[in-house]
Amino acid sequence: MNSKLTPQHSHDFLTNTHRNAKKVAIVFTITVVTMGAEIAAGIWSGSMALLADGWHMGTHAAAFAIAMFTYSYARKHKGNASFSFGPGKVQPLGGFASAVALGVVAILMAIESIERLLTPVDIHFNEAIAVATLGLIVNIVSVFVLHDDHHHDHHHGDHHHHKDHNLKAAYYHVLADALTSLLAIIALFSGMLFGWVWMDALMGIVGSIIISHWAYGLIKASSFILLDRTNIDLTKLKDTIEASQAVKVLDLHVWSITENNLAAILSVETSITIEEHELKEQLAVNLPKLSHATVEVVRTT
Repeated sequence: MNSKLTPQHSHDFLTNTHRNAKKVAIVFTITVVTMGAEIAAGIWSGSMALLADGWHMGTHAAAFAIAMFTYSYARKHKGNASFSFGPGKVQPLGGFASAVALGVVAILMAIESIERLLTPVDIHFNEAIAVATLGLIVNIVSVFVLHDDHHHDHHHGDHHHHKDHNLKAAYYHVLADALTSLLAIIALFSGMLFGWVWMDALMGIVGSIIISHWAYGLIKASSFILLDRTNIDLTKLKDTIEASQAVKVLDLHVWSITENNLAAILSVETSITIEEHELKEQLAVNLPKLSHATVEVVRTT
């Protein structure tokens, strides 16, 4: 039996998220300032609409705070040997927590909307439209701040797809708020102009369904990383290795270290002389995101 690892190889698989962290911090500041202004104005004027929207923005500010904490935690523990593959998974963990919070917001929206559909309340249309418009403007600005790096990172000419579940969660939070404000404006104008008061509750239900869909998608994506799940067809990979290297695969595991890095463990049995680096190269060909591989070769006579 013979196995080896490249000496002094790095276990730092943390994606550079400095720019993303700055974007989330900017949106967090915008949200907190607006939230504070709405709550203060709501208390001063006695407006429940202002108070409700202010506290609603507070839930999103909490999600942004989670994102900022995970960015800070990952930077602080970068290179910490006590993390076997680095602290990169704290980012999808933050995204998962934010997605759960987004799901809770959607559920609360649905409950309140159903209650208002069954028991309509008086609406102060002018004030409510003003609040919704303010929320829409703030969130459109936040969407533009976060959107730039939402899908791709072209840093240093790297055109690979880089996912940052923290940024994605923050993006969905402001997008959800913008959607809520837009639907509210449509519903409020419908109620004010045509007397369709029920539109306010109906749009709330529609918004909660859309937001729930976003939350579910983000929970699913981030949980794949947290639970070491991949979409790799291991049976096909095993057959490819055995066909190209004249070996019998005894054990094969592939999992995600971070959003953009895979790790693999491969154990093979063979009667011919074969070097571990050849098998690592074979894995790398079939797994473009492979960042760490441990290979064991069992010799048979």
